This record gives sequence, structure tokens and C-alpha cells, in this order.
Amino acid sequence: MSTSFRATSTSDDLQQIETLAREIWEEHYTPIIGEAQVAYMLDKFQSVEAMQKQVKEGYEYFMLHEGEELVGYLSFKEEQDELFLSKVYVHSKVRGKGLGKTAIEFVKTEVQKRGLSQIRLTVNKYNHNSIAAYIKMGFAKTREIVMDIGEGYVMDDYEMVLRVGSRE
Repeated sequence: MSTSFRATSTSDDLQQIETLAREIWEEHYTPIIGEAQVAYMLDKFQSVEAMQKQVKEGYEYFMLHEGEELVGYLSFKEEQDELFLSKVYVHSKVRGKGLGKTAIEFVKTEVQKRGLSQIRLTVNKYNHNSIAAYIKMGFAKTREIVMDIGEGYVMDDYEMVLRVGSRE
């Protein structure tokens, strides 16, 4: 089956991403941060309205398809000499098949095309499998970040960076 990325910002596409985000987050993050914080974060960051606002702020969204099926998505924003990878999510039914690595390779290509030097992301400190995967792909932890996101919730994350060589 072929893997493809498609840029998006239409309401219909964002609605599909919102639905997929709910499935991924409820399954993956509920054991890490709890049901209430998952519901809050889905509404605040992964709703159609939130994503439309992010697109206006310069975030780019891409749908990840395996064949015809939407199985993941990612979002990033160009900041100075780097891409901030805000979101990279793959459905549990296709995890372990290299799609996360494929997504990072796609982002690395975007970094090179744009003449940037690195990818920066944040990851929950207790999301051990994702942290291990990022380290395996060459990311390094640069700092700890605790960010108040409202309603008494915080994001307790590591910032991780991957330096990307140019295509000269």
C-alpha cells in the first residue's frame, strides 16, 4: 500500500482530522493524562475551529493516507530557521509500520526545501514510546517545558530537536 501526504485546510478535511484526532487521543493519551484533560485538549487544539485558527496563524496541516484511508496527520509552522512540528499522529491500527518515521522524513524534506536547519517538537514526558522513537530517529532532548494551558491543566513536556543537513 502506498503512503501519501496531502496538504489541507478545507473545512471538510479538517473535520476528518478532528474525527481521527479524537480516536487517536482517546486511545493513546487517556492513560497518560486522563479523560478530562484529553477532552479539554481535543477541544482547545484539535477541533475544526482551533485548527482553522492555527492555519490562519501559519500552521500547515497534512493528511497521511495509507492507500485511500486517512491514518494520520501532522502540522507544522515555520519559525526562524526551523520547523516547529506541532502535531504528528498515527492511528494505533497502523503504528509499528514505519509511518511515524515516514512522517518525520516528509518533515525533514520540507525543512531542506525551505532552507531551514532543524525540526523542533514537544512531547509529553510520560509518552515513553514516542520519546524512544524520536531518539531513535536522531532527536535530542533540549529542555523540559511545563506550560499552563488553562482550566487548571498543564502540558508537561520535553522539547526535542533534530538538526537537518541541507541538500547542497
